[in-house]
Order: sequence, then C-alpha cells, then structure tokens
Amino acid sequence: MASRADSARIGLVHRLRLWAIGRLRRSRLLPSGMPDKLTDEDRLGRPFEQQVMLYFPTTRDSLYQLRPWYHALKALDASHRLVCVFKDSRTAQIVRDETGLDCVTLARYGQLDEILSVSQVKLALYVNHDPINFESLRFTSLVHVYLGHGDSDKGVSVSNQVKAYDLCFLAGQAAVDRTASAVMLYDAPAHSVLIGQPQLDGIAPVVPSPSLDGRPTVLYAPTWEASQPSVSYGSLETHGVALVTALLGTYRVIYRPHPLNGVIRASYAAADAAVRELADRVDTVVPLEQSFADADLLVTDVSAVTLNWLPTGKPMLVTTPPVPYPPSPLMDVVPQLAPGDDVAAIVAEHLTDDPTKAARDALVEHYLGDPRPGVATARFIAACEDAMALRDREWAARQAAGATGP
Repeated sequence: MASRADSARIGLVHRLRLWAIGRLRRSRLLPSGMPDKLTDEDRLGRPFEQQVMLYFPTTRDSLYQLRPWYHALKALDASHRLVCVFKDSRTAQIVRDETGLDCVTLARYGQLDEILSVSQVKLALYVNHDPINFESLRFTSLVHVYLGHGDSDKGVSVSNQVKAYDLCFLAGQAAVDRTASAVMLYDAPAHSVLIGQPQLDGIAPVVPSPSLDGRPTVLYAPTWEASQPSVSYGSLETHGVALVTALLGTYRVIYRPHPLNGVIRASYAAADAAVRELADRVDTVVPLEQSFADADLLVTDVSAVTLNWLPTGKPMLVTTPPVPYPPSPLMDVVPQLAPGDDVAAIVAEHLTDDPTKAARDALVEHYLGDPRPGVATARFIAACEDAMALRDREWAARQAAGATGP
C-alpha cells in the first residue's frame, strides 16, 4: 500500500506534467502538425447559437482541405449560421482571420458533448476522414455529412469510411458510380446528394502570365506519396526529375508541389527538392487557379487535380501510377506517361493536336455537375436545408420513442 508521502509525490509529478504540457501549448512551440488543444474557455457551458457545425480536428497543415470550401461555407453562413469547431487554436485563428466565421477550439470530447447538449445544432459537416471525427460522429441528434476536399479517381475517394456519415455531398455522377462499384454493403445512391463543385464558384478571376520568351508552359503538379501504400499515386520518384529535364528549354516548366510531399518518405522529399531546383518556377503560394491560367498543358498524377483542370478544356497527361486505381472514364481517355516514355514528343503532340479534347469535354458534367457559376453553391445550400429538414423529422420520431441525445 502506497504511503501518504508516495501518494503526494505521485500527485505532484502529475500536476507538474500537466503544467509543463500547458506551458508548451501556450508557448506556440508545439509542432504545427500537433493540435495545441487550447480550449476557448469562455465558450464552455454556453450553447452554440448556430444550427450547422463544421468539424475540423486537424491542424493548419491540412488547411488545403478546408480552404476551397470557404466560399460555400460563407454563403451557407449568410442564410444558416455556421460554427467551426477545432482542436488547434492556431488553425482556428487562421480560419477566423481568413473567413470571419465563428471558430471555436475545444480540447476534449466532453466539452463538445456539454455544449451540444444545450444547443440546437442539426447538421455537422466534415471535409476529411480524420479518425478524430468520431468524437463528433457519435452524436445521434445530428445529421452528419461528408463533403470531402476534392473528388478524384484515387482509391481514397471510395473509402469504406463513407459509411460513417449519413450523407455524402458529391460533385457528379462519376463519384456515385465510383463508390457503388467499390464499396460493399453500402447503398451509394441512397446516401449521395449531387451538388456539383461549389469550390469552383469561389475562384477569383486571374490574368494569365505567359512565358516572356514565348515558350509554351507545362504545369507539373504531382500528388504526395500518401500515408497508405495502396493509394500511393505520386510520381516524383518515378517520373519527376526525368520528366522535368526532358521539357526544360523547349518549355517553361512550372512545378506545383503538394503541401504534404515528403511527410512519409525522406526519399520523396529528396525527389521534391530535386524537381524544385530544376523547374523554371515553383508555385507554392500562388493560387491553383493562377498556375492553371499560366499553363498550356498539365502533367499530373491520379488525383483531384485532374478534375480541377478538366473545365479549362486544355490538354492534360497523367503519369502511370505504380498501384491500381478504381475504374475511371477519365483515366480511360487521358493519355498516361510511363517512366521512360518520350515525354517531350508526347507533350508536343498534345499541345499541337489535343486528340482527347472532345472526349474530355464530354465528361465535364459527369464529373463536376452543372459548371455554370453559382449553380453548385445554390445546390449546396439547398442540400444542407434538406438535410436539416430530414434531421428534424427523424429526430422528432426518435424523441417520441424516448431518445434524449445529443
């Protein structure tokens, strides 16, 4: 049996540990990829006034997933007020500054439970499949909707994790077909709502900046190495240096690195660094739309970039990935570059003739829905309203049967 002195010493050590962790969090020296969990104490015990909640437990390293939704979220907030919940106060501050939305940091699951218990939140939105989402997904009085952060033909776009959500808001029929063909024991049409891509409505006009010497511009925008080997479509190690070297001189090469390059493998980081040294321009801070406007042809991997580029009508090539990808009408059309292919000759052919243009144009609506400005944002807001109405009907029935929530 521990002595009173031992118990006191254990208690002191525990308090010192908590004090040190708190100081580290408040010092802002905590690594950016680790949530600081600095709770907004003044929000505890108070209900959210909003009926819609965006849950984003990841850190600022993942803001590339959230930023494309800013326009749509602000439009939703104008008609149905929105609260954004974070676990990292630094990320919350960035989003607050960039959007003006109500952003709250809650460190612990119990704090969210306490607030939702006295709130009238009906709808929860998610832009990624972070495992911590389950701290919010457990609440039965909300309708939970997965938005994603860019439709693509990647295997992760048909994750079994879609089953965790009541609904998935998808861009076009291609996403429904992809999910239905790959996910077992899941009724994709019943859980899918097609809204198009509201992200495209928030794009500010850009002025193209062509090469001063008149060379055509090729944009190389590969994806990262991925945390799962089965969806590792990144081409930097297999294609990067050879591809850029083959194009230099004849073409202006813009390299747009993925923000997570090298997070998993040091060799991928080294390949990224080598391509940065070779490229005529490296786009790390300019908007994606500027990179697109400045380029005449895109070389990319199996990723969301292909669908972002599709409405431009300009030619694209996709690197042959080392792992399989789901069935894809777009990948059946777009030429693929294998390691060792004559990249310069293939690029020249597609810049001159663009032999796949008609086939690509025919797929725009299949992948992206109605691309007319404003249509997707209006559909997004309407889909949120429908989801909240569904919640009201279903939750009233559950309450009549004795459910208490949240």
